[in-house]
Amino acid sequence: MDWGIPLVAFADARNPLFNRLKMVVGLDHFLPSDLLNNARTVISYFVPFDKEIASSNNTTEGHASERWAIAYLETNQMILDLNESISSMFQQHGYRSTATVPTYDFDKNRLMSSWSHKHITFISGLGKFGIHNMIITEKGCCGRLGSIVTNVEIEPSRMRIGESCLYKINRSCGLCVLKCTWGALRIDGFDKHRCYEQCIANASVYSRMGLADVCGKCTIAVPCSFSDPSATGRTKE
Repeated sequence: MDWGIPLVAFADARNPLFNRLKMVVGLDHFLPSDLLNNARTVISYFVPFDKEIASSNNTTEGHASERWAIAYLETNQMILDLNESISSMFQQHGYRSTATVPTYDFDKNRLMSSWSHKHITFISGLGKFGIHNMIITEKGCCGRLGSIVTNVEIEPSRMRIGESCLYKINRSCGLCVLKCTWGALRIDGFDKHRCYEQCIANASVYSRMGLADVCGKCTIAVPCSFSDPSATGRTKE
């Protein structure tokens, strides 16, 4: 499959925002130092999907498109392979790293992750949250996130200022809520259990391919699908 050019950002592993994340998301959420005892940098990256893959999922059908499901599965495997390759490269130069998994590291009762790639992406400055609870990067939100913790000292990326979600800025959008026809996403809240139920329903449709517990309807054909629609999605000077 084809992917767009990825975006990469770096966070200081000792950034106090990681401690705040642990308090907000839950005490069972890892700190970078929990994954690597001498962690110095968290590398976060976003891999955009090809626009044709997104177009295939722009339907009124209840389940995700087959191409979207395949993209999810293939990109998860690509992230695993990429993280292992990068970790091997670091090791060859005398450094250590932890290759985190792209998904399935969450409590299925609480639906809370022990390593939230979305929050890591936010801390690294790569994107901001929309009301659909997805990360909006300079290349939008249609894609997958990955991250690596390493003891390589890399200069942190600048934090983004302002919001990227048009609804958060001036209430001018909210189209993602309309895209969620099963009521998991609302202007005033998000029912993650209802969302996960739909993802599992989609997985049953494509069970022959693997565990494609994915949906993505709220990210398709909206202003933030493949770009940051705001004028404020920029770095802090």
